[in-house]
Amino acid sequence: MRPPRAGRPIACAAAIVALVVGPVAAPRAAGAQTPSRVPGIGYLANEPTPDSMPVLRQGLRERGWIEGQHVRIWSRYAQGRFDLFPGHVDELVRLGVNVIVAASPPAVEAARRATRTIPIVMVTTDDPVANGLVAVPGRPEGNLTGVSLHTAELPARRLELLKEAVPRAARIAVLWNPSNPTCAAELRAVQVAARALGVEVAPVELRTEGDLRVALSAIKSPTPDGLLVLADALTLAHRRRLATFAAQNRIAAMFPLPEFVDAGGLLAYGPRWSDAFSRAAGQVDRILRGARPAELPVARPSRFELHVNLKAARRLELPIPSSLLVRATRVVQ
Repeated sequence: MRPPRAGRPIACAAAIVALVVGPVAAPRAAGAQTPSRVPGIGYLANEPTPDSMPVLRQGLRERGWIEGQHVRIWSRYAQGRFDLFPGHVDELVRLGVNVIVAASPPAVEAARRATRTIPIVMVTTDDPVANGLVAVPGRPEGNLTGVSLHTAELPARRLELLKEAVPRAARIAVLWNPSNPTCAAELRAVQVAARALGVEVAPVELRTEGDLRVALSAIKSPTPDGLLVLADALTLAHRRRLATFAAQNRIAAMFPLPEFVDAGGLLAYGPRWSDAFSRAAGQVDRILRGARPAELPVARPSRFELHVNLKAARRLELPIPSSLLVRATRVVQ
């Protein structure tokens, strides 16, 4: 382990916080005595994936926080049952964690309702302002900060790239969550872009876990020339099923994150989900060393990747234009 940077115990706003959370000792150099109070991190997510928790652990290790020596991590998963999040976060609070990492808006909301004192680091694809999580991303208030992968221009750009891949496309289905304010804003942006491209947009609602089968049936009635999937906790949780559905029904689909192509999807444009966890590890590190969430601006993506799956394209008998291939960050052969 590399030597730790200078830090101070985490500051508590009131005596009750000290009782619940406790002071945090920064990691010591190799060979030093293990701190008597090992800080704890609670992790809330829908499911364990190789692009999330392992990346967070690696980011913490790089900053000197070795699990089992300098930090303890408790993971809790909903597995599609978002109603389980409140119980999970209550358990983490009882365990006395020093910080909660919440991946997805339902997890973030559950954490916010459970505590106003324990720092929360969110990881989300949503716009934290539109969803009412923060008022000013550069200066978040209270106990919440984190990483948002949302960029307003991306949905329209994804539609343009899908149209470039399928020039004949006249009608494109858009899978969106009407209960998510970010999705509502993105759908409006897509509709504006569609008019400029001369494309008809057919919105299909996916509001809850139980709506997925109905939504997939609606997409096929009638089968569109393409499918645009908006980023949401539900679509991310079901990325493999959505990619399989598009392939089986011979629908050219554009997805919001490269991880959808990893699951077999045709096209994806946006930041990587795993990158968000690398940045979240940096914020957790600073909090454990004494920073307050309000001192840490909500991080935004700086790199956007175009991923093209030629294996999926061959199954669709869809020739991908060379203009797309030369701009692709990665081409799956």
